Amino acid sequence: GKEVFGGTGMNILNPALTIRAFLFFAYPTWMSGDKVWVHGAVERAQEIASGANVDAISGETILGSLAQGKELVYSVWDMFYGFIPGSVGETSTLLILLGGLFLIFTKIGSWRIMLSASLGALAMGLIFNGIVNAGWIAQGSKFYALMSTPYWQHLLIGGFAFGVVYMATDPVTASQTTKGKWIYGFLIGFMSIMIRVFNPAYPEGVMLAILLMNVFAPTIDHYVVKGNIKKRLKRLKAKTA
Repeated sequence: GKEVFGGTGMNILNPALTIRAFLFFAYPTWMSGDKVWVHGAVERAQEIASGANVDAISGETILGSLAQGKELVYSVWDMFYGFIPGSVGETSTLLILLGGLFLIFTKIGSWRIMLSASLGALAMGLIFNGIVNAGWIAQGSKFYALMSTPYWQHLLIGGFAFGVVYMATDPVTASQTTKGKWIYGFLIGFMSIMIRVFNPAYPEGVMLAILLMNVFAPTIDHYVVKGNIKKRLKRLKAKTA
């Protein structure tokens, strides 16, 4: 992911997400699926385990269940604290927030990107909720379950929080200008929820959204800088006139 573009600091795409995308599309049956192993969830499956001596259970992720139109069995606090099925590192929103605060405090990660991505996700979620409330989509549609999910709940499920905090804020591949960071982050959040809803084969969109915006980050910065130059030239002309 780095050496292909010329080494450290020269890469256009996030290296970790680049290799993940390669593995996902090269070995889809191994990298995807609607079931994961959940360590420590035995207490929640006593009626299933029937007293058997097991270390973990296999269950569907929340996004996998929603994509199939199934009803959620987890509370909001389960989602926030991380007592849900999911990939390593993505389940506990609380711990991700703590990690995000550390990145902001150490000035490694941009709070503008984190906040704007969250706002973009909320905006897209609100649009989908509005479409459902207006009755513009049939309840039997394969998109209905994810579109009807409360807009704020999108922040707690899947890999969105992890991607926004640890991947989108990569200082090399993200936008560098202040205004560019707001645009870059907002579009990541907006597109993440859009891909999550409209891609039933892979009910998560943050990876693809970040990689796509990595490509457009230089363009965003270019037009932001160009706009700033035009504003300064107008001020200069106004002063000299």
